[in-house]
Amino acid sequence: MGTTSDLKPGVIIKFNNELYTVLSVEHRTPGNLRAFYQVKMRNLKNFRILENRFRSGEEVEVVRLDSREYQYLYHDGESLVFMDNQTYDQVTLNDEVLGKQVDFLKEGETVRILYHDSTPLMAELPPHVILKVVTTMPGFKGDTVNMATKPATLETGYVVEVPLFIKEGDAVKIDTRSGQYIERAKA
Repeated sequence: MGTTSDLKPGVIIKFNNELYTVLSVEHRTPGNLRAFYQVKMRNLKNFRILENRFRSGEEVEVVRLDSREYQYLYHDGESLVFMDNQTYDQVTLNDEVLGKQVDFLKEGETVRILYHDSTPLMAELPPHVILKVVTTMPGFKGDTVNMATKPATLETGYVVEVPLFIKEGDAVKIDTRSGQYIERAKA
């Protein structure tokens, strides 16, 4: 158990018998009323965002999650198959556990899976991945002044906007949190 002073972004808490990750915390002391913490948090099962007001000093159940690194093996049509890097055990997870990050997942990629009581809650890819451009339109000479972009399909099937100088076969660095192009990478 902890108190409201332990709440920080990224902390996992149990609230109303569900697990939430804290997104933001604001300590407020309005006039002659009691101080309170305004907390914005996301449900780890359905990803809904909830705001709640906790009294200052109120007890909060802080949850500690276990984390293990896995290697992505393949997609079997319904779920994703991962292998534990230490024990070589295979784990099967639904696509929903990764959410939108499944668009950046390629074979051999290392993924961190977070567990609570031996139940996988969520999986995290590295913040940046390097993917190969499979198809894109050729850029036109002299069209670089206005910072134009064009769509490019990556090896995972994800379509991202890239600068005109990117060609088929180039490797690009993608931000897995926003899904945006960062830079051209060395293959």
